[in-house]
Amino acid sequence: METMLDARGKPCPQPVVMVRKALEQGASKLEILVDNAVSASNVKRYLESQGFSVAEELHGADFVIRGIGLPSPSPSARPEKAPAAEKGSAVFLQSSLLGSPDETLGEGLVKAFLSNLADREEAPLVVALMNGGVLLALEGTSTCESLRKLEGRGVPVLVCGTCTKHFGVTEKIGAGCISNMMEITDALLAAPKVLTLA
Repeated sequence: METMLDARGKPCPQPVVMVRKALEQGASKLEILVDNAVSASNVKRYLESQGFSVAEELHGADFVIRGIGLPSPSPSARPEKAPAAEKGSAVFLQSSLLGSPDETLGEGLVKAFLSNLADREEAPLVVALMNGGVLLALEGTSTCESLRKLEGRGVPVLVCGTCTKHFGVTEKIGAGCISNMMEITDALLAAPKVLTLA
């Protein structure tokens, strides 16, 4: 089943939500129009996570994403589904400071927290950055280096694209991947525990 979706002008995470609904309805071949690079990246990453072969073209100001579902392996060839994680935590950072009212103290505390988190033997399952938390991933900061260290250990670092756009820093993000509300929500709900810092 071939499906065409026009997601131009749709706020995050609507383009990905539209794609997910199309897949739930049986689409195996899709063409999606989006009008910004963040949405294009999110749609591509989501399709790839669902086993699709993905191609992207730029037509003027619009991105055209084409996804084709890859054939499913036979039931006997499919790997068994991994059990849900029984332990581990997601870390959800909503601010570039840890606590209030003293900003200098809050900045020092969040740097120390991320540095310690990166050095711990047990790494978090995922780190999600939203609102002011996305500023922790700015290129050239010590917090960005700690986040890169976590990525090097296989920890996904999800950076809210709506938030980076709001602060005008999308091009300055040096760690993690620009993500969307649907992916961040799914990652947090999948974790047995969520440590939230605001």
